[in-house]
Amino acid sequence: MSTATNAATNGVTSGHTFRRHPLAALARAEYLQFRRNKTLMFMGVAFPIMVPLVFYFIARASEDGATASSVAAALDSYAMYALVFVLFYPMLSMVTTRRGEGVLKRLRTGEATDRQILMAPAVPGLGLIVVSAIVVGAVVYATGAPAPVNPLAFLIALAAGAPLFALLALATSAVTKNAEAAQITALPVMAVAIIGLSTSREPMPEAVADVVDLTPYAAISDLVHLGAEGKVVGVADSVAATDFAGTFAEMGRPLVTLAAWTLIAAAVAYKGFRWDERE
Repeated sequence: MSTATNAATNGVTSGHTFRRHPLAALARAEYLQFRRNKTLMFMGVAFPIMVPLVFYFIARASEDGATASSVAAALDSYAMYALVFVLFYPMLSMVTTRRGEGVLKRLRTGEATDRQILMAPAVPGLGLIVVSAIVVGAVVYATGAPAPVNPLAFLIALAAGAPLFALLALATSAVTKNAEAAQITALPVMAVAIIGLSTSREPMPEAVADVVDLTPYAAISDLVHLGAEGKVVGVADSVAATDFAGTFAEMGRPLVTLAAWTLIAAAVAYKGFRWDERE
């Protein structure tokens, strides 16, 4: 029996901590496993922190200083890497591995509810997202970047994107046999997220961009750009940015898009999620 199995099973069968706080005990076990996985830890640090900051400083050097658009692009890439490579893929890998080891099935015989069992694998990624968001934001704005138009829009983007990508991980696990297969089954979600980046959408023909705008990450990208520069992706540089109050009116379409995709992902996960490989 693996360390993950022992940690999770021991949490179910003994200890006042688990009886009082099942989610906390499960989350701690998942965090310990996450920390021991060097690949996931590297992805959790290098992709969301190093890559966006490298792009930011390259853009800053080429433009003789940071601009609102370069800051928005950096935060956009951060959000994509954080949601996909820190939350979605690790959660998909962990849930699939736990199912293969029989851990998920055993946990259902304990005190934790199904919802708590499924929420626990998301906790390590959510913690890293909070930390990395603080680091990236601090570095960007401490180096003289223009102040954000509406920082709440960026927080809303992450807060709305996190449950969506966690549900996408659960939905994708339904067609993922093992952790190795996750590298293949995760590709469609990753590809759609990358296409939703502002740097991917801006060169697209308008007809194509209008369709891509309706994809899950494109909505998050629009919220990030609203927060950083006061306008959604695709608006010409010559158009004046919206002020703080005006950004809230512009959030309607992205938020509706995210709500729709969240409901779809939840429905697919609810119908297709498997607790045992033999189901």
